[in-house]
Amino acid sequence: MPGILALAVSSEPAVWIVAGLQVLTAAGIGVFWVTWFRTDHDEDWLPAGYSDHEAPFVFSDSVLAVLLVTGAVLQVLEKPLGGSIGLFSAGMSAFLGILDAAYFARTGLFAREREGLSNMATVAAVLVLSAILLVRFA
Repeated sequence: MPGILALAVSSEPAVWIVAGLQVLTAAGIGVFWVTWFRTDHDEDWLPAGYSDHEAPFVFSDSVLAVLLVTGAVLQVLEKPLGGSIGLFSAGMSAFLGILDAAYFARTGLFAREREGLSNMATVAAVLVLSAILLVRFA
């Protein structure tokens, strides 16, 4: 019976580091949306339709968060599907990061007085994670 419950777990530090980044990013996505939905977004500098534009991204971001955690767990358990999910997550992260970058640039939300540093950090973090996952699994 003990053999049935025993799981192979990676001893490779790089696996644990990348998996940790994935889990931290998924947690960050969750914190972002909980905070976002609890905020009024009534600043006069926000672009028209800001809330209507942003709100639907909770769905794609939630899918990404689930994939990041699933991929991380599978990588740590040395399952081949973990790398494939990591690549899929890299593509989603790149798409969402580029989309945010384009929207923020177009609407002036990279300006310092419009929470630009926070917006830049968010976009950079998502794109860096995408690059890490691509390098790791491609």
